[in-house]
Amino acid sequence: MSATEESGRSAQAELFNIPCLRVLGPLTLLLAVTLSGCGDKPPPQAAAAAPPVTVAQPTKRTVTDWDEFTGRFEAVEEVQVRARVGGFVNNVEFRDGAFVNTGDLLYLIDARPYEAIAEQAEGQLSDARAKAELGKRELDRALTLNQTQAVADTIVDQRRQALQAANAAILQAEGALKAAQLNIEFTHVLAPISGRVSRHLVSVGNLVQGSDGGSTLLTSIVSLDPIYIYFDMDEATYLKNNRLYFEGKRPSSRDTPNPVEVTLTGETKPSHYGTMNFLDNRLDLGTGTLRSRAVIPNKDYSILPGQFGRVRLIGSAPYEALLLPDSAVATDQSRKIVFVVKDDDTVEARPVILGPLDDGLRVIREGLKPDDRVIVDGLQRARVGAKVSPHAAPAAPAGGKT
Repeated sequence: MSATEESGRSAQAELFNIPCLRVLGPLTLLLAVTLSGCGDKPPPQAAAAAPPVTVAQPTKRTVTDWDEFTGRFEAVEEVQVRARVGGFVNNVEFRDGAFVNTGDLLYLIDARPYEAIAEQAEGQLSDARAKAELGKRELDRALTLNQTQAVADTIVDQRRQALQAANAAILQAEGALKAAQLNIEFTHVLAPISGRVSRHLVSVGNLVQGSDGGSTLLTSIVSLDPIYIYFDMDEATYLKNNRLYFEGKRPSSRDTPNPVEVTLTGETKPSHYGTMNFLDNRLDLGTGTLRSRAVIPNKDYSILPGQFGRVRLIGSAPYEALLLPDSAVATDQSRKIVFVVKDDDTVEARPVILGPLDDGLRVIREGLKPDDRVIVDGLQRARVGAKVSPHAAPAAPAGGKT
């Protein structure tokens, strides 16, 4: 090929091929980048961190079980004050709802009719004594004359009988006078016991009936210190306590004033403490419960008869137990479970059997060991079989309970 032909082909190639290369160049670069991207894998994501939870070992201490019942307070002494004699009320001597002491004057009833009867009885007594004195002198005279047979024996017997009748009349007159004096005394209605009095039911000027014609109720008084609380013990609890008594693990409330704790309505902790002092002699046929009673000191008179209270009665001998916060216990259908962190920091659901609350902690009867790490905070972040990041709960203050 000649030099002229080669230069012509080069010019032709420059004319047609160079623009094509300029157009295909960017496309070729994009295709190369795309192809290189299709062969690369995305960077792996970092594994999720184990969720933090707070764990604690069960608290071990000596506890005592308590049985709990609902009770109602009643006064140790309660008196309905009634009129013992009839008459018009002259005065009311107490303030409604006040505290009264034994012997305080409550009502004054018009005593003038009874004073008149007492004067009449005094006159009859004086007459009887005068007749008895005369009869004694006549008998002495007859006995003297009878020694000389100046008076027959029948006369002596008659005068002796007359003296006996006069002495009997003295006794009758003395009894009538005492009755009249008692009626005068009963016109002063006194408080028979110390306690809080109710309102007055009869006002001044009203006529009241005495004990002979259906006595009128004037007011009532209840004692406040101490005070009883009555409650009904179910048969199962009674049998349990009876069994513990025969096993020597718990004293009987019939023989021993076992301690009780009382929580009033609206309270969260016991505020009053007392002792047992009565168990009934039979179970109620209708309810299958045993009526029981405890006596509670009430120095400030804050408890009134008729109030309700929750009664806690000692239900076992002291024993060693494991305890957890009640918030650490979860419910799985009918089971109670706690979440335990194993040695490899994985979570295990452990079924447990619960006991009563003791000073804010729940007694765990079965299912735990003293060295188990139990999740007490962060239950919502724990998953069975998954790992967690356990952190120990803050230690309780020295000498305190967790």
